[in-house]
Amino acid sequence: MNSLKEIQELIHQKYGFTADEIDPQMSMRDKGFDSLALAEFLFEIEDRLGISLPEPDPQMDTLAELAELVDRARAGAPAA
Repeated sequence: MNSLKEIQELIHQKYGFTADEIDPQMSMRDKGFDSLALAEFLFEIEDRLGISLPEPDPQMDTLAELAELVDRARAGAPAA
């Protein structure tokens, strides 16, 4: 399962980034996601997708890494 498309759509809806600006390998910090914004976005993902995310790795920085975290939560697998 790959949650990347859903996360990209949510970023577009919530923050207004265009499809060209939502690259899976983009640094979320480079797009203005500080730790508070990231925490808020993780809560939004949990609410929208009806899942509970494990505590993310503090080194997590890309959308692809975030999608992997969401995919693991959906599969019921422990965080890596």
